[in-house]
Amino acid sequence: MGNADFDQYSHQHQKVEIPPPNPFLKTLKSNVKETLFPDDPFRKFKNQPLSKKISLGLQYFVPILDWAPRYNFQFFKADVIAGITIASLAVPQGISYAGLANLPPVIGLYSSFVPPMIYAMMGSSKHLAIGNVAVPSLLISAMLGKVINPHENPKLYLQLVFTATFFAGVFQASLGLLRLGFIVDFLSHATILGFMGGAATIVCLQQLKGILGLAHFTHQTDIVSVMSSIFSQIHQWRWESGVLGCCFLFFLLLTRYFSKKKPAFFWINAMAPLTSVILGSVLVYFTHAEKNGVQVIGHLKKGINPPSYSELTFSSQYLTTAIKTGIVTSVIALAEGIAVGRSFAIMENYDIDGNKEMIAFGLMNIAGSCTSCYLTTGPFSRTAVNYNAGCKTAVSNIVMATAVMITLLLLTPLFHYTPIVVLSSIIISAMLGIIDYNAAIHLWKVDKYDFLVCISSYIGVVFGSVEVGLIVAVAMSLLRVLLFVARPKTNVLGKIPNSMTYRSTEQYSVASSVQGVLIIHIDAPIYFANASYLRESANINPLNAAVGNIDTSGISMLEEVKRIADRRCLQVLLANPGGEVMKKLAKSNFIDTIGKEWIYLTVGEAVNACNYILHTCKFQSKRIDSSTTPDDSV
Repeated sequence: MGNADFDQYSHQHQKVEIPPPNPFLKTLKSNVKETLFPDDPFRKFKNQPLSKKISLGLQYFVPILDWAPRYNFQFFKADVIAGITIASLAVPQGISYAGLANLPPVIGLYSSFVPPMIYAMMGSSKHLAIGNVAVPSLLISAMLGKVINPHENPKLYLQLVFTATFFAGVFQASLGLLRLGFIVDFLSHATILGFMGGAATIVCLQQLKGILGLAHFTHQTDIVSVMSSIFSQIHQWRWESGVLGCCFLFFLLLTRYFSKKKPAFFWINAMAPLTSVILGSVLVYFTHAEKNGVQVIGHLKKGINPPSYSELTFSSQYLTTAIKTGIVTSVIALAEGIAVGRSFAIMENYDIDGNKEMIAFGLMNIAGSCTSCYLTTGPFSRTAVNYNAGCKTAVSNIVMATAVMITLLLLTPLFHYTPIVVLSSIIISAMLGIIDYNAAIHLWKVDKYDFLVCISSYIGVVFGSVEVGLIVAVAMSLLRVLLFVARPKTNVLGKIPNSMTYRSTEQYSVASSVQGVLIIHIDAPIYFANASYLRESANINPLNAAVGNIDTSGISMLEEVKRIADRRCLQVLLANPGGEVMKKLAKSNFIDTIGKEWIYLTVGEAVNACNYILHTCKFQSKRIDSSTTPDDSV
């Protein structure tokens, strides 16, 4: 086929246009906006007078100013009922989780007073209930307990906890203000599932200390150390404590089972922890069980949160550990709190702003660190109770905080005889609900690599430590991202019968390959990380389809593929390249190298061009063969 014939044919298809060049600063601004401001939060401020902009700004950063004018008495009645209900759960949970963090029980109550008040004003979720959670409590104990023994030096340990909480709040608020919330997305669902399951397993095993009435226990969190500590003290097990613990654990699990079977009676499960505390306290008081091996909480200080800003220590030799603890626990708390908030927002068909949530979490933890609180977030159990109790707005958090305040002012002496074994039973009951083996089985069925990430995270936590499990899980998640980019999936495309559609021959059995043409589709941008791999894979591929982006290494790879194809008398065609790809190919002069006539808008046009070339070449070859005499042959 002559060049004139092909030029005439090539003018018949729609040319792929090169987008107009943009100045560097404009492109950078666009990329930053797409990354940090995909929701365009400033659109409401456009063409508004200054007073309106100030009002909108206050409503944006303090959401309660936005919805409070529409608040009514019907909402208030629902929020009061929900707030009192979650308060009945917050009190025993707060005391229990404070013990898990090796903190005085009253610190757990303090943490259910100030932070919920802050979140009610700053948060964007209607249903999230604020409080302490088990896994960050365990992390605080594990990470800070390595450098300071909480029993030998409780004051310094408490100072480091407040300092870690402060830095956790600063980190969370900074992520929100800088709109870097996507960083939390690196903790995939599989990562969190395995990590939380492993942490829950360790928490359950550690509560055997309270169930068995042991006075001394290991500070390590791995299963080997925990089990060794338990079985090396068999002679110190107290049967009274064990029987009491098993009875209350059975009661808590029974109420949970009944509530799942009859969702309308959710309040039975919600009231079970407080009921257990009351029954346990009454039983110990009248039987004097504290004299027979049943440990009790003892004295709880009355009064609301004392200020603790003077306890923040920024010059301690353990400051680095406190900062590291704060950052690690803040990420886990953010991941759990935002995930829980989004889950219930989807159920009620409204949106929450992830960056606002980070700011709210950050500010409530900064305020908490200055008012004798430790790390708080939005626990699933408390939020589920809040939702099922019919809450309408974040006012339920204010009601809960008020109920906790009344408890701190008037009712703390009633908890003197609360048995530690009951608190251990409450924690075990809550943690058993976190170990979601059905979700792990689902991962196995759907995605084997996600299952491997989940199990690796679980094993890392259970047999190593919570930090090891977290590092393993994040590392494997990042490895998957790198493998996706470095080893992208390349699909061979075939034509669907009776259409101009081309799809993967592996996915569609009816898709048939085109004789003389090999069509490949690359499921990733062509970057330096995968350029060599694609170069090796592309040695036999004469048609390259749709790529969304490319860098200089990718362009070099295409140039080498073009040279290899030329040596093998093959033709490289590009189909449907993206705008950014066309810009970079034009600037690198690769379009001149390959020729504009070999770049097509669709795969179908590219295949038609190949078929036209092959048909013409065969026709001309037959004409030459028929006009050649034997004397002309070589």
